[in-house]
Amino acid sequence: MLLQSPFPAPAGAPAPVLPTPPHADDLVVDLSVYAPQSDSYLLVEAIRGLGDRIAGARVLDLCCGTGIAAVTAARQRAAEVLALDLNPAAVRSAAANAARHAPAMHARRGCLTDAIEHGPFDVVVCNPPYVPAPRDDVDHASAESAWDAGNDGRSVLDPLCRTLPDLLGAGGVALIVHSEVAGIDTTVEACRDAGLTADVLSRTRIPLGPVMRERRDWLVERGLLPADADTEELAVIRASR
Repeated sequence: MLLQSPFPAPAGAPAPVLPTPPHADDLVVDLSVYAPQSDSYLLVEAIRGLGDRIAGARVLDLCCGTGIAAVTAARQRAAEVLALDLNPAAVRSAAANAARHAPAMHARRGCLTDAIEHGPFDVVVCNPPYVPAPRDDVDHASAESAWDAGNDGRSVLDPLCRTLPDLLGAGGVALIVHSEVAGIDTTVEACRDAGLTADVLSRTRIPLGPVMRERRDWLVERGLLPADADTEELAVIRASR
C-alpha cells in the first residue's frame, strides 16, 4: 500500500513547502544523456503535485536519464527510489546525481523486466523515449536512445502500459509524460485496457525541438503532426490501481 506521512497536516493547515526541484545546471549530464527539458520539468511538477503521497513510498524512475525525477521524489522523503536506464552513461549520471542530491536514490542499468523483479512500487514515474523514428533499431548507448521509439513512438510506451499492473502495488500510481506525436489518448486507453484508472493529469504546449523539427516533414506525412505545426503538446498521464 502507499505509505502516507506519519504526521499529516491538520485540516485547514497550509500545504507544506516542498523542496525545490533540481535544475539542469545542478545535475551531472553525460554527453550521451538526455538533458532535462520541458517534458522533464512537466513530470517533475506532477511528482511535486503528489505531495505527501511520496513520503515513505517506494518509487521507480524508469528511463531515468539524469535521474531528475528520481531526485525530486527522494527530496520529497520517499523511503526508496530506484532509477533505471539502459544507457550506461545515464546510469552513471543518475548515480552521480544521487550522491550529490538524494542518498535514498539508487541508479542501476535495467529495463522493464528488471523493474518487475524489484517491484512492486507505490509510485512509478517515466519520461520514456517517444519520438517516432524511421528506424526501429536503437543503440542504447547513444543519445538517440533517449528519444527514438520506433515508427509510431510507442516501442516503450506500449510495453510499459501493459506492465504497469505488475509494477504497481495496491493503491499505486504512475505518472508518464510524452508528446502528442506518440498518442496521448492511446496511452490513456492502453492503461485502462490494462485494468487501471487513467486520465490526463496536465498538459502544456511547447515549440518543436531540434529532433522534431528535423523530422517534421516525415511526421506530417505519417499524420502525426499537422502540416503547419510549429509546436507540440506534452501531457502527463496518471494511471492508478
